[in-house]
Amino acid sequence: MMTSSAIPLAAFQPHDHGRCQGAALVAARERCRVRGLRLTPARAFALETLLESHRAMTAYELLDRLRAAGLGGQPPVAYRALEFLVEHGFAHRIERLAAYVACTRGAGGHAAAFLICRMCRRVAETAFSAPAPELAADAARAGFTLERVVVEAEGVCARCREAA
Repeated sequence: MMTSSAIPLAAFQPHDHGRCQGAALVAARERCRVRGLRLTPARAFALETLLESHRAMTAYELLDRLRAAGLGGQPPVAYRALEFLVEHGFAHRIERLAAYVACTRGAGGHAAAFLICRMCRRVAETAFSAPAPELAADAARAGFTLERVVVEAEGVCARCREAA
């Protein structure tokens, strides 16, 4: 998947999305092959669906798409596919939206920061190296071990702002 810190912001910029999507799918299949992971038809379809746009998608939106494709119509099918994708770093859960987005950083296990357009629900994943020093210090003083930090910044993208 994408590795440059500038490329993930393509969610808000014109780009060759077919190339973006194709490269991400090839990289995901290769990562599954190398790790010995099974990319079932439902999991592959879920990833392809999340990669169709840079928009966050709920589990029920995915379920509708799985059902239409003949890959299962029960919620556990969608949730299991999404759980696999998140667990192995192919997707992220956007807590603010109770939705999912394909990972554009390509290396699972990294700190994630998201720019979320509240109007169109497009999401750009951006570089995030470490928690704020104040957060790390507060956690240490409380005897708390940080395991995961996710930053979700909500606003309005340029396209939506111009359309408004």
